[in-house]
Amino acid sequence: SIIDCRLKAVVSTQSTGYYDRGNHYEFVKLDKDLARPGELTESCSFPFEFLKVVKQYESYAGRNCRLRYFLRVAVSRRLVDIVHERELMVHQLSSYPETNSSLKMEVGIEDCLHIEFEYNRSKYHLNDVIVGKIYFILVRIKIKHMELSIIKRETTGSGPNTYNENEQISRYEIMDGAPVRGESIPIRLFLSAYDLTPTMKDVNKKFSVRYYLNLVLVDEEDRRYFKQQEITLWRKSPTSLKPENRGVVALENHT
Repeated sequence: SIIDCRLKAVVSTQSTGYYDRGNHYEFVKLDKDLARPGELTESCSFPFEFLKVVKQYESYAGRNCRLRYFLRVAVSRRLVDIVHERELMVHQLSSYPETNSSLKMEVGIEDCLHIEFEYNRSKYHLNDVIVGKIYFILVRIKIKHMELSIIKRETTGSGPNTYNENEQISRYEIMDGAPVRGESIPIRLFLSAYDLTPTMKDVNKKFSVRYYLNLVLVDEEDRRYFKQQEITLWRKSPTSLKPENRGVVALENHT
């Protein structure tokens, strides 16, 4: 077969807000012509290379938004173009943060309850372990049980159009039964067991993804007392990385 065509490769980044009726916002785009206009009469391949592609953000697929990188190959024809896309997964790798202080908080009800809890750090990589301890300073209410959960908060839009979506990623029961004054309970939560992403703040001014530790106490009358604390998650870099931006487009001629 004879095809009068023009071949082009495009690498692109898009953010999509489902809250915004599926509108796409393209913030990185590089394109390159791989062949001059002409006739394609046999199978052939076209090498290509994109150098210094800016990959500022990590790929993400959430409930209300998505960020994706993809490679698109288009063959322009007289009648209908041939277009093929291949999605690329991008991870943002980090090193250990320079500062990583512990977290200390209190939960209290005047003359009834006073609890102090401490986490060893405020920033964790995705395979890290959260280590902490809870201290009961004053207990004058009958606590039935206590749990620790990880909450993911996805924020989309801006100003009056801001929308927050909370998702409970994990639920970990710390204690079942009534504590006594002076008691302490250790916490050890393995993050590798859960599907987490790094914290993402103000991505292209379209969305953010944040994580919170949520401590909940439930008394015998099923009243709930809780305290939230934001933590920062990051993706740990492997020991060695080798970037590669080269590829080949192969076209087969089917008679």
